[in-house]
Amino acid sequence: MLAETLEQVQFSPSKRTTYVRFVLVTLAAMVAFKTFWFARWGGWADRDLADFDAFHIVAQRVWRGDLDQVYHFEALLKMQMEAAGGMTRFMPWTYPPQYGLLLAPFAFLPVGVGYLLFTTATLALYLVTLRAISGVNFAQVLVVLLPALAINIGCGQNGFLTGALIALVCLNVERRQLLAGLALGAMVIKPHLAIAAGVCLLVTRRWIALGTAAAVVLASSLLCTLLFGWQIWFAWLGAIRVSASYLDQGFYPLFRMISTYAALYKAGFPASAAFWGQTAVAGLALFAVVLGTMRGASSKFALGVTVMVSVMISPYAYDYDLPILGIGLALVLPDLPKMASPRERNVIYGLILLAGAYGLLQSALLAAQFGQKADLDQHFAPALGGFALMALLALLLTLLWRRTQPAPALPQAAPQRL
Repeated sequence: MLAETLEQVQFSPSKRTTYVRFVLVTLAAMVAFKTFWFARWGGWADRDLADFDAFHIVAQRVWRGDLDQVYHFEALLKMQMEAAGGMTRFMPWTYPPQYGLLLAPFAFLPVGVGYLLFTTATLALYLVTLRAISGVNFAQVLVVLLPALAINIGCGQNGFLTGALIALVCLNVERRQLLAGLALGAMVIKPHLAIAAGVCLLVTRRWIALGTAAAVVLASSLLCTLLFGWQIWFAWLGAIRVSASYLDQGFYPLFRMISTYAALYKAGFPASAAFWGQTAVAGLALFAVVLGTMRGASSKFALGVTVMVSVMISPYAYDYDLPILGIGLALVLPDLPKMASPRERNVIYGLILLAGAYGLLQSALLAAQFGQKADLDQHFAPALGGFALMALLALLLTLLWRRTQPAPALPQAAPQRL
C-alpha cells in the first residue's frame, strides 16, 4: 500500500537519506537540463517561450519605464514574439506590479543565467522551509511532491517562492507574528493564494501578523505608484478584466489548471456553471479553514488544512502552485495516522501525486506531439487536477467533521448488588 510504504520511510534513517538524495539529484539534473534549454543552447535555439521567459520580458520593461505596457495584451504579444523570434503562444500577464519590481534585477542577466539563479534560489528556500516543517517526514513529502517540483523546474515558475512564503507564515505565526506578517504581505505577488491564510489569521485573531501584512501591501503599493505612476493600477485592473474574458472563452491551457472551474469547463459545463461550481468549492475550502481552527483539530493540523485548501479557492490555480500543497501536507502528517485510516491516507497521497503527475505528463505529451512550438489549441486533455483537488477537499472536510463529533458513549456496567 502507498501509505504504508511512504510512512515506513520515517523509521529508517538510511532509507530517508536515500530517498532525499535521489530526489535532490533528480531535481538538480532537471535544473541543469532546463538551464541549457532556456539559454537556447544547441538544438533549442528555435523554441517556444516558457513562463520564465515572460518573467524576463517583464523585468526588462521595468527598466525601460513602460511596465504598464505588459498589461496591454496586444503590446505584450509583440514583445513575446520578438523574444521568441517569431510566432509563439501568448502568455497573458496579470501579476500585480510588485512582482515586476521583484523580477527587475533579472533584466541584466541572460535568460538562461536568470532562470538558473531564480530557480535554484527559490528551490533552495522552499526546501529549507519544507525541511523545517516536515522533520523526519521530509523524505516522504519530497516523494509525493516530486511531480509538482518537476513542473516548476520545467517552466521556471514561482511555485517554490510562494510555497516558501506560506511556509514562513506557518513557521512564525505562533511566536513571531511580525515575521509571519512580513511573509504573508509578500504574498501580494500572488494574492489569491493567500486568502485562506488570511482568513485563518483573522479567525485566530493574529492581529500583529495581519497588521504587518497589510502594512507590507500598502507600502509596496505606494512604492509601485511612485515608480510607475497611477496608470499602472488602471492597466493592471484592465488586464484582469480581459483575462477573465479569456477564462470564460477557454483560451487558457485549462488542462494545466487544478481549479474546479477548469475541471468543470473542460468536462463540458458552460462557463457560468463552472464559475458557480468554483464559488461553491471556494466556500467549502474557507469553511474547512474555520472548521479546523474552531472545532477540535490540533493547531498544526488546522494550519495544514488551511495551507492545503489555499490552492482550491481561485479559478486561476495551476499545477505549478502545488508546492504550497506540500507545505500543508507536511503540517498534517504528524496527526494524519490518528485521524485518517490507511485507506484514507492512501487516497490523500494518491490525489496529490495525481494532481502533479497529470500536469507533468500532459506537458511532456504536448512537447512530444507538437515539437518546439507547442499548439495548445490542438490539445484537448481534461483538467483532472481539478477533480483530484475537489476529492481531496471532500476528504479533508470529512476528517475535520469527524473530529468535531462527540465520541460514542461507552456502555456502562450494571451495578452489582452487595
